[in-house]
Amino acid sequence: MNDDYDVIVIGLGAMGSAATYQLAKKGQKVLGIDQFSPPHNLGSSHGESRIIRQAIAEGEEYVPLVMRSYELWKQIEKESGKKLLTETGILIMASNTSNKPNKFLDSTKQAADRYNIKHRNLDSQEVMQQYPQFKLQGGEQAYFEDGAGFLRPELCITAQLDLARLNGAAIHTNEKFISYLSESNGVVVKTDAGQYRAKHVVLCVGPWVKELMPAQYQDAIKVFRQVLYWFEVEGDTTPYELGNFPVFNWEFNTAHEDFMYGFPIIDGSRAVKVATEQYAATTAPSGVPDRVTESEIAAMYKEYIQPHMPGLTSNCLKAESCLYTVAPEWGFVIDHHPEYKNVTIASPCSGHGFKHSAAIGEILSDLAVGQVPRVDISKFSFNHLAQAIKQT
Repeated sequence: MNDDYDVIVIGLGAMGSAATYQLAKKGQKVLGIDQFSPPHNLGSSHGESRIIRQAIAEGEEYVPLVMRSYELWKQIEKESGKKLLTETGILIMASNTSNKPNKFLDSTKQAADRYNIKHRNLDSQEVMQQYPQFKLQGGEQAYFEDGAGFLRPELCITAQLDLARLNGAAIHTNEKFISYLSESNGVVVKTDAGQYRAKHVVLCVGPWVKELMPAQYQDAIKVFRQVLYWFEVEGDTTPYELGNFPVFNWEFNTAHEDFMYGFPIIDGSRAVKVATEQYAATTAPSGVPDRVTESEIAAMYKEYIQPHMPGLTSNCLKAESCLYTVAPEWGFVIDHHPEYKNVTIASPCSGHGFKHSAAIGEILSDLAVGQVPRVDISKFSFNHLAQAIKQT
């Protein structure tokens, strides 16, 4: 048996790096373990940028979570000396393609009104005047949130792991987790390098979580492959650069998957990062990133880019795949294991977790040491997941 610890964190992506840092900052003897060398491109926490916004359409219970994350990201920036969060504003647009209201846009506005989040509502004419980079049909509705922007996921993970080490955490990378055994006096963790004991274990394994969930929940957890694209700008890149172009989300229909989102050019690139989402085909994590095919690139350009962003060319400078681990109602799970109170699980986060991960790390550290989190997490419990499963 190797050294004993107060807490062992398995998985050092978005949630695990945040939890390890927060635990070390609390003075806990903490060990973080990852089967790869984070940050990496084999899970859900890569791709240069991740949206952060304050008015959360997925549910108003997420707003206090993200607002706490804003505070923590800025604290982490000061401690690390790294720029992690860039506020560009976010433009959320909804095309008027049916008589049904757009749930995402309406829910965003409701959350903004309830929490007094600075924003303004725009019509299609105003959007076209301010952002001619988009080709609108007319009749669209839009919302602009000033404080939104993007996080740099790889840098966020690196900063928190570095700070965790500075606060005394042991970090083991390229070490594969095999199993854990919960006992009355602690938890034994087995890896391909040995065994460790801790008072508490935190599982932040992202798309690898399914087999670690209680059996009654496993079938409800789905893993979906998503693709990120970087399409080159034709001619002058200035209109798409920081300060001239916001993060955006454009809903084309009321169907959950019929939308596109994207980011301004960063780091001297000539490409705008854009993506959509798919929930038709499930996958499983393999430890090898799926190659993005030429047919996928061509379809993305033809269906989404060419008709809506004519200033971008069909030349895709880069494309990457990532994984979403999704629960019913696109919900989160942040809770003690129903059978083992010395084991905490943080996943799935249903494709919208990175913006919240700083606060989730703090919550996980609180749960591991028996403290009450400052943010209400009752809707992220296994009980809530069970109710959602019954309704599906």
